[in-house]
Formats: sequence, structure tokens, C-alpha cells
Amino acid sequence: MDTITTKDGTIIFFKDWGPKDAQPIVFHHGWPLSGDDWDAQMMFFLGQGYRVIAHDRRGHGRSTQTWTGNEMNTYAEDVAALAAALNLKGAIHVGHSTGGGEVARYVARAEPGRVSKAVLISAVPPIMVKSPSNPGGLPIEVLDGFRKAFVENRAQFFYDVPAGPFYGFNRPGAKVSQGVIWNWWRQGMMGGAKAHYDCIKAFSETDFTEDLKKIEVPTLVMHGEDDQIVPFADAGPLSAKLLKKPTTKFYPGLPHGMCTTHPDIINNDLLAFIKA
Repeated sequence: MDTITTKDGTIIFFKDWGPKDAQPIVFHHGWPLSGDDWDAQMMFFLGQGYRVIAHDRRGHGRSTQTWTGNEMNTYAEDVAALAAALNLKGAIHVGHSTGGGEVARYVARAEPGRVSKAVLISAVPPIMVKSPSNPGGLPIEVLDGFRKAFVENRAQFFYDVPAGPFYGFNRPGAKVSQGVIWNWWRQGMMGGAKAHYDCIKAFSETDFTEDLKKIEVPTLVMHGEDDQIVPFADAGPLSAKLLKKPTTKFYPGLPHGMCTTHPDIINNDLLAFIKA
């Protein structure tokens, strides 16, 4: 297994496929998943000649089930440690959902030369939770409901989320894949309950406004307009307004998990941005 050990002793698992001298693309997964959530993108870009890398965030997947450090600053530090260990230069960082927040925090602080482009897909920035300064956000009561369902029966909650809103499988006429649902469940149940619980606060209450303003590299913002997890109007369009070099791709009718439900669309749009 490929791993690095961070300064606090956390073991971070990662996959690193393709020629080491090829353009690196680093994929950052959403909550409560793992690097496996990027299979459709990893295989596609591997076939296009890229070097593809995906790690399991601390507390998730095959990485250490941490009880501390489950917040965005430490997540970004872990990515910096991985980038240094692999000596990544000019990498493209692609983040989905919580991973989009991780990308924003990391890229805003990355060493010069480490990053060439960034991509935020169905991502949590600028900030998810509702407040007087963010009236379109999710009420804290919704997030407290997540926590309650998680603590009462994590296994059932981790079935209900992908079977319903995550992939839009609760929409009339949706083409439901039982394999996709169970793969989400499998990834979620591999991780640590304490880390997952803490991460709900990290992805929903972290304000990425200043991170987005600091990002100097071209950044693609992709978001499905039928996203039931990270509502479109309070995320993608607002992030694009804060970025210095934004490109946007918004998709009517597509769900939060569109990288899995519509990989043909997402992969080709990603490729076009990377090659531009």
C-alpha cells in the first residue's frame, strides 16, 4: 500500500497511477467517501496519458481513523505533505463536495509551482451553513439532523443518502444503480465514525471566502443545478464570483454525485479545461 505519515503520525493512504513524468491530476473526495469515489475519472485520465493521484482523507477509507485534526486546516496540511512527498509540480487539483473545500484551502496556501489549475465540483465553498451573512445557506437544523441520523444508525444513514438525494435517485424517472448505492455505503463504512462526525462541521461551517479570493490559478467551477446536498444557488455561482480566474460549467438537472452518474459529461468537460 502506498502511504505517507504526517507530522502528527497519521497514515494517509493514496493511489498514484500512470507515468511519473506525466501531468499530475490530484483528486479530492467528498464526505464520507474515499479515493475510490474517483474510479471513473482515474481510469479515464489514466487512459489519456495523465498521472492520476487520489488519497483517502484522514479518518476516511484506508487512512488512520483519527480522532483529532478532522478540520480543513489539517486536511490541507495533509495534502501539502502528500504533494511534497511525491514532489508534485504544476498539478491540477480536482475536488468534489467536501474535497472542493479541501482544494480551496490547500491551493490558496500551496507552495509556488505546486499547482497549475484547480477544479471545484459540486463543492461546499464559499460556506454551506445559513447565517445572517449567508441567508441562502442550509439551516443549522438540517445539519444537526445529519448528525442525529449519523449517531443513531450510521449504517442506515449511509444507505439512505446515496439511495436518495446524493445521486438524485429519489427523483421521478431516475435510473437507480444498486451497485453505486452499495459502493457509497462500502466507502463510508470503511472510515472512522468520530472523524466522519467531526467532518460534518468542517464541510458545513468552514468559510472559504478568503481562500477563494487568494487562488491565483485558473479554476473551473462545476455544479449540478439539481444538487440536493450542496444547493446550487448558494455554492457554485457564488464561488465563481470570488475567484480571480474562473470558468463555470453548470448542469441543469444533474445531481450532487454527477461524477458517478454522468462521467461521460464530466470527464470530457474536465479534459477540455485541463487542455485549455
